[in-house]
Amino acid sequence: MLTQEQTEHILQTADLIYSAEIIEKTIQNLADEITEKLTGQYPLVLCVMKGGIIFAGHLLPKLAFPLDFDYIQVSRYHDRTSGGEMNWTLFPQNALIKDRVVLVIDDILDEGITLAGIRKKVLECGARAFYSAVLVDKDLGKTKSFQADFIGLNLPNRYVFGFGMDIHGVWRNLPAIYAINTESNSF
Repeated sequence: MLTQEQTEHILQTADLIYSAEIIEKTIQNLADEITEKLTGQYPLVLCVMKGGIIFAGHLLPKLAFPLDFDYIQVSRYHDRTSGGEMNWTLFPQNALIKDRVVLVIDDILDEGITLAGIRKKVLECGARAFYSAVLVDKDLGKTKSFQADFIGLNLPNRYVFGFGMDIHGVWRNLPAIYAINTESNSF
């Protein structure tokens, strides 16, 4: 666990990647795009916890169609900065998903492994269609095996935090997105 001083140092030395204003405009554009695609489909919207909660909270009120809402809790990070095995903590009952159009909302598309696993599980539960929306897509410099249907912003291949994304459990609550300065931080 980091001390308060360490967490403050992380933010003070971080690089601003996207301001709150840019993020809000991006979310409105995503909402318009999703509304155009999913109007009339009465989708089940699933938020990937914990990272997707801030993005979902800003996106959902801008969607101009009726929807059901639930959440998924799955992680590959387990307090680390790189992913491992998928750990499913919470997943909706199959009956909620069967024959539904499902939209999954997540904060970031990194390697695509988590969203690919969610897609597989949702379709195995009998979903009629699967869509995914991510606030940010990280540029890894290579082709990913999974691509989100709706992408807000592109990121450089750096460790980022803010707007739902955390650094060692903190700074999810920031209204902007920052990249950690690895030269100033060694944890």
